Amino acid sequence: GTRTIQAGVDTEYSPSTEYLNESLMLTGDLNCAVVPWIVQFRLSDPYKFLFKVRDVKKTLRDISEAVMRQVVRDRSINEVITERLEIATAVKTELQKAVNDADTGITIVNVELKRATVPDPVQPSFNEVNQSLQEKERMINEAKALYNKEIPRAKGEAEQVIRQAEGYALDRVNLSQ
Repeated sequence: GTRTIQAGVDTEYSPSTEYLNESLMLTGDLNCAVVPWIVQFRLSDPYKFLFKVRDVKKTLRDISEAVMRQVVRDRSINEVITERLEIATAVKTELQKAVNDADTGITIVNVELKRATVPDPVQPSFNEVNQSLQEKERMINEAKALYNKEIPRAKGEAEQVIRQAEGYALDRVNLSQ
């Protein structure tokens, strides 16, 4: 979803809106997510790098996009947003297998997932859904708290009434005898 403008200590990247289609993905729970990532690689076999594949960088870009889409489609939107390290690790493993199969002559050094978000047009709806889920959890917790307060009290009162009735019954039996 980005391009390196200038590599170095302070690497500069292109704006993510320019290549939005690459980082726009569908998650496993059918939500849209913008998932930018960076792939760092090292040349491991110069012969393969120069002579086995016509355009290694484009091939790497295409393979990394395919692998990232494959990994993201198996996860929910919340997992994509929160579990960046796990996703990056899975992508790195699968990406290394794929570039080895393509005989590119490169070794994947690192895959770094940037902060995944939802697309701007979807953001208000996504926020509303999250607020609704939080409200639902809050109401469930309040109901559980009320349940935990009232049920033991009601059970105690019921037990007290039963004991009083048993005492009354015993008193009547003793009085009649």
